[in-house]
Amino acid sequence: MPHALKRSHVLIIEDDRKLATALVSGIEAEGYRVTAASSAEEGFFLLHSGRPDLLLLDVTLPQRNGLDLLRQIRRDRIDIRILMLTSHNTAEDRVEGLKSGADDYLGKPFSFPELLARIEALLRRILPEQTSDELRIADLSLNTKTRTATRAGKTIELSQREFDLLLYLAENGGRTVSREMLARDVWKETSRFTPLDNVIDVQIARLRKKVDDSFPVKLLHTVRGLGFSLREPKS
Repeated sequence: MPHALKRSHVLIIEDDRKLATALVSGIEAEGYRVTAASSAEEGFFLLHSGRPDLLLLDVTLPQRNGLDLLRQIRRDRIDIRILMLTSHNTAEDRVEGLKSGADDYLGKPFSFPELLARIEALLRRILPEQTSDELRIADLSLNTKTRTATRAGKTIELSQREFDLLLYLAENGGRTVSREMLARDVWKETSRFTPLDNVIDVQIARLRKKVDDSFPVKLLHTVRGLGFSLREPKS
C-alpha cells in the first residue's frame, strides 16, 4: 500500500457491534486510522469533527437509515468517498444506493480482502500514489526513508517530532488538518483531558521558522478556526 494511504482516516457507521469491532480491528491492522459509530446521528457528528477520507456506511441503521444519511451528505457537498455495506444487495438496491451518491456498494456477507481492495481503490481517487521515498510540496522535499528534508536544495535541520509533523502535513496534500488530528495522529494522544493546543502551536511556529522564514514563498499556512495546511500558494 502506498505510504500516503496508510494515513487515511476511515469512518464506519454500522450498528452490528460484532461486525463493527471486527471491521475496526481488521482495517486498523492494515495501517489505516479508523473511527466507528453505531447510528446515523453519531456518524454525522464524527463526519464533521473527524474529517474522515472514506465512509463505510450500513443501510439498515436505528432511527434513520443509511440512504437518508447518504443523501444528506451529498446535499451538504461533503467531500468524502462512500462505500455502502449492506445485506440489501439486489440490483435495485445497488442502483438506488449509487443514484443516491454512493461511490461503491458491497453486499453482506463479503470477503475482507475484497473490502480492503475497494477501500484502497476509492482512496486512490483522492490521494496520489507515492512511487518513491520522496514527497514534494513545491520546492520542499521530504525523504521518508532517510527522514530528511530540504527546500530549494538547502537542508532543513528537524527534530524527530518536527519531521513527523511536517510529514503528516505533506501527506495530507494541502488539506487542512486540525489540532485534534495532530494530537491524535502525530502526538498519539487520545485523551480529551490533556489538550495539546499550546504544544502544537509552539511546534508549528518552530516548523514555520525553519521551513518558511528564509524563503519568499510561504508553504505552511494557518487556516483560521480550523487548523493548518502545507500547500503551494494559489497563483
